[in-house]
Amino acid sequence: MAMDVKDFSKTVARIQEEIGKEIIGLKDIIDHVLTALIAGGNVLLEGVPGLGKTRLVKTLARVLDLDFNRIQFTPDLMPSDIIGTNILVKDEKGSSTFRFQAGPVFSNLVLADEINRATPKTQSALLEAMQEHTVTVAGVTSNLPQPYFVLATQNPLEQEGTYPLPEAQLDRFMFKLLLNLPSLEELHQIVDLTTGGEQQRAEKAADASVILELRQTAMQVPIAKPVQDYALRLIMNTHPQLESSPEVTKRLVRYGSSPRGAQAIIQASRVRALMAGRYNVSFEDIRNTAFPALRHRVFLNYQALSEGKSPDDVIREIIEATEE
Repeated sequence: MAMDVKDFSKTVARIQEEIGKEIIGLKDIIDHVLTALIAGGNVLLEGVPGLGKTRLVKTLARVLDLDFNRIQFTPDLMPSDIIGTNILVKDEKGSSTFRFQAGPVFSNLVLADEINRATPKTQSALLEAMQEHTVTVAGVTSNLPQPYFVLATQNPLEQEGTYPLPEAQLDRFMFKLLLNLPSLEELHQIVDLTTGGEQQRAEKAADASVILELRQTAMQVPIAKPVQDYALRLIMNTHPQLESSPEVTKRLVRYGSSPRGAQAIIQASRVRALMAGRYNVSFEDIRNTAFPALRHRVFLNYQALSEGKSPDDVIREIIEATEE
């Protein structure tokens, strides 16, 4: 093993502690963001403006000592604004050559702010970066720095002038996380932290090599056959066209999860087990990671919408109908 279980959980706890100095509440969100980062996935964060999405990524970058770039997506943003372009450069002798000018996507942590405001052409520029961790311009492929992590945000309220993410792009995100409003007590702490004279500042707790070591360790965690079988049956039970699927799926689901949903649950469950100080994946790990891994991969039909069901409601019922 690259790192033992105790060191793994201790390292992650230290990272969480430092992030908690600047981010109030959002414990589950921080846990899931770290899980996805260690597992090598990307995260789609949905929440109204002002809930600390940008602050979270900036704090994460500082605590992990990683390069960070923020891209504000707008309708006039072009693919070259994200991935970069070849520019004409003249040397001292007057000769002209093309040189690649890297875009903001060349960073360890990329915040794609309000990703659904950009046109589909610009959104698709991120697909290769998110999946293969490479960028191709004019037939030349460049590798992105490791670890590589995209955190995209979207506002669930303001949908005018937006371009909904296509299913193929949604599937590139390991998790979709929902940011809720803070409680009254958390709001007091946020105001005290951000408007007071002295502000606590998060310190460095790890670096790129540590994250890659954590990832290597997580990949080696064994998963028992019955637990893996449970996770895969859960995925199969999201498909309404299968005879074995539960009644809730046939009644409320239009399309089920792709195999990437299964990969996301298994990878994230391994990380979650180590974070809890265990060297084995439990059924509870599968259930915990199923919600963020499936809520953007299970598409509801009109019947579900007319009953006011959310993807989480349906996933909960599918989990209840799936036996261990």
